[in-house]
Amino acid sequence: MTDFSALLLPDRGQAAHVIQLVRAAQLEEWLGTQPERVRAATGAAGFKAKPGEFAILPGLKAEEWSAVLGVGEAPDPFDLAAAAARLPEGSYRLSEPLPAGAALGWLLAQHRFDRYRSEAEPAAPRALLTQDAAHIDEALALAGAVARVRDLVNMPANDLGPAELQAAVESVANACGASTRVTRGDALESDFPLIAAVGRAAGAARGPRLIELEWGDAAHPRVALIGKGVCFDSGGLDIKPASGMRLMKKDMGGAAHALALAELVMRTRLPVRLHLLIPAVENAIAGDAMRPGDIFRSRKGLSVEIANTDAEGRLILADALARAAEAAPALMLDFATLTGAARVALGPDLPALFANDDGLAEALLAAGTAAADPLWRLPLWPGYRDMLKSDVADLNNAPEGGFAGSITAALFLERFVPAGTPWAHLDTFAWMPTARPGRPKGGEALGLRAAWALLRARFAPAAAG
Repeated sequence: MTDFSALLLPDRGQAAHVIQLVRAAQLEEWLGTQPERVRAATGAAGFKAKPGEFAILPGLKAEEWSAVLGVGEAPDPFDLAAAAARLPEGSYRLSEPLPAGAALGWLLAQHRFDRYRSEAEPAAPRALLTQDAAHIDEALALAGAVARVRDLVNMPANDLGPAELQAAVESVANACGASTRVTRGDALESDFPLIAAVGRAAGAARGPRLIELEWGDAAHPRVALIGKGVCFDSGGLDIKPASGMRLMKKDMGGAAHALALAELVMRTRLPVRLHLLIPAVENAIAGDAMRPGDIFRSRKGLSVEIANTDAEGRLILADALARAAEAAPALMLDFATLTGAARVALGPDLPALFANDDGLAEALLAAGTAAADPLWRLPLWPGYRDMLKSDVADLNNAPEGGFAGSITAALFLERFVPAGTPWAHLDTFAWMPTARPGRPKGGEALGLRAAWALLRARFAPAAAG
């Protein structure tokens, strides 16, 4: 993982190039205060102060050059990202106080996933100096969490199966002083039958498991984080077409989000009793694969008829949600790359938010807006519950017709959450299909920062302020 610690440093007067921040509406006024050499440089560069646009400005001496960067009227965490990715190597300071959250874009613009490149791009670190030293650790932790999501999602399935996902959780647990428990084999078959059913076709080497992590003082409020860990999704016997399978290494994106959020909780010592649950499987095809029409009894006791083997994520989450609920948490959050229907409705940028508590939903939406990590709420519409009925079992995992696919998936999950337990479900894409400053094409954390802002505000309000 990228080491961000040398990229954001306390400003103690070190030598550094200055970056001036200018908004388009202020450009003419700003140019009027600049010497001729600066006006000539910005004119030659065609600088219009559009967000992310920047130009190098000459000084009186060759080494005294500076830069000007266009930013939007409203602060954005990625305001500094374009400059951080393209400025020459060296140290920089802003001409004004660091905008709220802007350090994140500076750091993430320098994150690289180059594990598989024989000729990796040479590192050219750009360090940002800030007088807001109190928030350096927070920015570094958040950038590390986003980078963890990206790195895990970008890993190919041949190098990231259930065992490797387990190893990633155990590595974080060991670093943070947490305990782990892994259920697999016969114990999984008896205790978590839906997880076992989805993952059994992958064979022993990539066998299914439930990975659990616990951390914190038992006297603190209990928070359960659950992440869908389908390390590759072929669709099972209801096999996906090639175009639908191409990105299915990212179907463990929910697990990556939950693990990264858990690490943030532990590294910042949020006063909660943390319970992380990751059902890790590969949805493969073999002679013992689950079949359409099969019926399995879930951990909660509800029987589920398999109408579509490609609706596997909700099955493994159901057993994990049931396990989390047994400890009576004060809050349950799950993350999953669950439905294409959510992407049809909201596109790649907006995770669909479902919640059984209006106050929790409103708090998450507000947190997402404040963190520039927006969510969009969709309803747990009770009128669609009948779509989940089965002629032969308690539930059907995939209603016919395709209507309201993301809603019916969330309603399926809701059946495994006890009434009165605050719960939110984020149906996230976990992928950036087109590169933007600070956000390369590939794995991406979408909804992570919103959830983190919610947890800080709810369980450590003084720190959040």
